[in-house]
Amino acid sequence: MTDHPTRTARPRRLDPYLPALAGAVALAALFPASGPSARFAGTACDLAVALLFLLYGARLSTRETLAGLRHLRLHGLVLAATFGLFPLLGLATALLTPVPLTGPLQAGVLFLCLVPSTVQSSVALTGAAGGDVPGAICAGTYSSLAGLLLTPLLAAGVLGSHTGPSADGLLRIGAQLLAPFLLGQALRPWLGALLTRHRRVLAPVDRGSILLVVYTAFSAATAQGVWSQATLPALLGLLAVLLALLATVLAATRLGARLLGLDRPAAVAAMLCGSQKSLASGLPMATVLFGPEAGAMVLPLMAYHQLQLLVGTALAAHWARAPATGSPGVRARAALTDRPAPPTPG
Repeated sequence: MTDHPTRTARPRRLDPYLPALAGAVALAALFPASGPSARFAGTACDLAVALLFLLYGARLSTRETLAGLRHLRLHGLVLAATFGLFPLLGLATALLTPVPLTGPLQAGVLFLCLVPSTVQSSVALTGAAGGDVPGAICAGTYSSLAGLLLTPLLAAGVLGSHTGPSADGLLRIGAQLLAPFLLGQALRPWLGALLTRHRRVLAPVDRGSILLVVYTAFSAATAQGVWSQATLPALLGLLAVLLALLATVLAATRLGARLLGLDRPAAVAAMLCGSQKSLASGLPMATVLFGPEAGAMVLPLMAYHQLQLLVGTALAAHWARAPATGSPGVRARAALTDRPAPPTPG
């Protein structure tokens, strides 16, 4: 359950994963899986998602989690933005959007607002910006764990009038996502060191799983004629809504960090973690909760994922050039290895 930005301390380099996601969507639009191939792709997608969450559970270090536990104001701000402010803004878009979105796109914006924050992209960008890396690790982790419970429950309430998840979908979340994660945690004493040593080798497993989920979801969307609903005015309206969401949450988390008296590194972590949404968590959840309807539902999430990385990269580059306490280089290297950086003196 990791989102992968640029694996370098230079945040302006384009990650090839981004065009790969666009390629998966294009492939599904041109050559969608249908009939027996669709059933095979669906089964492979279920297995890939289960493997993704098992590996995430096996890699999650209890030591790293406890290392940032003291940053309660930071974690509270990120959780409030992710599961409080975002859902409220999502509901507001249905009333305040200047260009009305089609039903699936509007429901997709609502679902986007219920998805947890990221782990790895938040951490890497926080490190590149000279922010609080241990705090970002824990904030992203806590958000991801909370999302396993809160996202399905919020979706059941908020999306009840659109494409609401069924009780069976909620049970599938537990069986397909939570159970593999817990199994990974149980296997960590045997798998943790192996996964740490072969982190780069396992990266294609993470990304390949997400690409398969994207292809399967958008194949179903193509079969339903979603692309005929995604007109140019609707897409431009969606882009405007997503930019407004991102800007609003960045401004709100910045204000919240000031009101809570967070120092600059913690404020950077709060803004990046609180404004980001996890594609790696959201896509599997949408697939499990909404089934064939997931294709249209995840288009806003995929678009927002691209925007958050582009904007986050630009902000990280700006903050890295600004005077700051501590060494951005040390924090960036820590982010890329998922290890906490040394705490800022004082």
